[in-house]
Amino acid sequence: MAFRKFLPLFDRVLVERLTADTVTKGGIMLPEKSQGKVLQATVVAVGPGSVNQKGHLQSMSVKVGEKVLLPEYGGTKVVLDDKDYYLFRDGDILGKYTE
Repeated sequence: MAFRKFLPLFDRVLVERLTADTVTKGGIMLPEKSQGKVLQATVVAVGPGSVNQKGHLQSMSVKVGEKVLLPEYGGTKVVLDDKDYYLFRDGDILGKYTE
């Protein structure tokens, strides 16, 4: 696994975006331009957390394997083993999905 070779530092979260639907419910193929940006992702690696002003380690709000909602813009693209991953700060993640 590529993300085992890469561990985020501080309060960074490495995510893999979910793929966009290429076919509608009616079976019509969608071109790439009309698919839109997918804002959902799965967390694949998390950093240890950030240090607050008192010197205490502040824990992360997400865990590996959770599904999260990302902002429309932002994040740093990271390519590992020919797959695209994105690096976000813990505070930039808008929310997480619960089952």
